[in-house]
Amino acid sequence: MQRRILGLAAVVITVVGAAGCGSSDSGSSDSSPAGDSKTTQVKVGIIPIVDVAPLYLGQKKGFFSSRGIELEMVSAQGGAAIIPGVVSDQFQFGFSNTTSLMIAQVKGVPVKSVVNGAASNGKVGADVTGVAVKKDSSIKSAKDLAGQTVAVNTLQNIGDTTVRESVRQAGGDPSKVKFVEIPFDQMPAALDDGRVDAAWMGEPATTIAKGQGARVVASPFAETDPKLTVATYFTSTKLAQQNPDLVKKFTAAMTESLQYASDHPDEARQVLTTYTKISGDVLKNLTLPSWPAEIDMASLEKLASLGEKDGLFGDKKPDLDALFS
Repeated sequence: MQRRILGLAAVVITVVGAAGCGSSDSGSSDSSPAGDSKTTQVKVGIIPIVDVAPLYLGQKKGFFSSRGIELEMVSAQGGAAIIPGVVSDQFQFGFSNTTSLMIAQVKGVPVKSVVNGAASNGKVGADVTGVAVKKDSSIKSAKDLAGQTVAVNTLQNIGDTTVRESVRQAGGDPSKVKFVEIPFDQMPAALDDGRVDAAWMGEPATTIAKGQGARVVASPFAETDPKLTVATYFTSTKLAQQNPDLVKKFTAAMTESLQYASDHPDEARQVLTTYTKISGDVLKNLTLPSWPAEIDMASLEKLASLGEKDGLFGDKKPDLDALFS
């Protein structure tokens, strides 16, 4: 069900199964003026993963409807579909990991982040993503990943960039890690079958793999930066310029949703059952990300620097102030 949570070719990353791309009708009416005398229909391109729980929770709590916004969440295969969908007005807003947005920007794609989405919880060994190995693997730390085959959901994106940083910090040679692309939902089986030596997983794949005896040997997000801003909600620069009132209302509603999810993690966990098939012990045990209202620019500067080191941006550098502030 979840394919890649983070990639430009996925949400960046990432992607989860339910691949409906939404209807062809525009679904967006003009934003109402400050009296909210009418409702604005807003489509948001998402991947149905743990990270977007605050969006669904905010819809349930009325944070969007109270601002005259009627939400429709449209599941897509990740950034490859979400970013073009936002730029072409199929969606008014989308969810993407931050590396994918940087890659899009340097390629000239007119996008702008409007509000935070998800962040590392900062807990090494218990973060929202981790590199897992089989119980009997000789790999004991990130340093040992050098010379091994590691699965990531999307190549040349936030996964392999942060895994390399974990290897680097542990004293290993990041250039000697061999990355292969496997959807998140297929990683537990690939690891268990020995098709890869290790797998960088998001939830619920990590919890499923642990249930099969896997061990987490690295937490790339937390090790890159304990406050790493992993994903944000974004819009097209055209919509931001033409309908700033709608962007302002969406941002305010999403900010309230992030705060509520942070304050009520049990409700955030439970809302997962409304848009995913996660249930039972997996639902109870999976690790939640952090949902701060504010983007952490210092962490994005570090992520961009690592992306440059990995050659993700060609000969350009992302303009983080234009993209995220």
